[in-house]
Amino acid sequence: MHLHPNADPAEVVVVSNERCTAGRKPAGFIRHVVFDVSGTRLEGSFRPGQSFGVIPPGVDARGVPHKVRLYSTSSPTRGEDGQGRHVATTVKRLIDEHVETGRLFLGVASNYLCDLKPGDRVKMTGPSGKRFVLPADPWAHDYVFFATGTGVAPFRGMLMDLFPEGEHPGRGDGGRAVLVMGSPYGTDLLYDGQLRALEARSGGRFRYVTAVSRESGWSGDGRLSGYVHDAFGRIAAVDEVLSGGRALVYVCGVAGMELGVLRGLWRSADGAAFVGVDASAGEPGVWTRRMIHKEVRPSRRVFLEVY
Repeated sequence: MHLHPNADPAEVVVVSNERCTAGRKPAGFIRHVVFDVSGTRLEGSFRPGQSFGVIPPGVDARGVPHKVRLYSTSSPTRGEDGQGRHVATTVKRLIDEHVETGRLFLGVASNYLCDLKPGDRVKMTGPSGKRFVLPADPWAHDYVFFATGTGVAPFRGMLMDLFPEGEHPGRGDGGRAVLVMGSPYGTDLLYDGQLRALEARSGGRFRYVTAVSRESGWSGDGRLSGYVHDAFGRIAAVDEVLSGGRALVYVCGVAGMELGVLRGLWRSADGAAFVGVDASAGEPGVWTRRMIHKEVRPSRRVFLEVY
């Protein structure tokens, strides 16, 4: 980790910058940005679930240079190019309104990244993170991934590692995975075409489930009208993987989603293996986010990354 610290960032080059939403008119603006890190210490050094830092140019309102911002790696270990030279991230353009003044607010780093063009040069640091990654022997486990929005970024890379093109000789019977991807509208699903193609070539080992919360009639095979935690008890593949004895659970996305997932894990057939609950916590319906890591403790088989 930290092969290029903040004091010694690498200069990398933008390869491509494309929209990655499913529909032509999504509610949010989200882009897949690819960087060429060849010739730096970052080359071949990223694992899915890690992040890298970007230092936007310019200064803030106080005249101080902008600080580094962290973004999740959405590439497989072999990189976008198969050689570890091209690293990608998933960026949502932040456009908001100031509560007091009513003025439009643009996120400094997100808009900087979303506006980049091929050939632009960027200061990058990293890699960062050592827990939210696949285990050393990924095919010794099965997985349930819960994502909302850009939280799908690390799972895109992990799934491309688990299900590469062609058959992996060391895969054995393990490595089954389910991704439950949540978004407000179907047009906001990220990497939808890529994930469906990956599911088709996985030989039944990977199941892609979408949970859309603000569209009625979003039901069918692998489609839920609701939130990611609604997959418990409704998607057979989720319950089967969780009850198999070797499941790991990864949760990534907007803060608040983890509470519903922990409730569902506790109510699952092997709930005690995923969540430790004090008697003082009460029933899952009364749990709050403040209880997480205190009265309600995810086990070592659960990995949380929310923001």
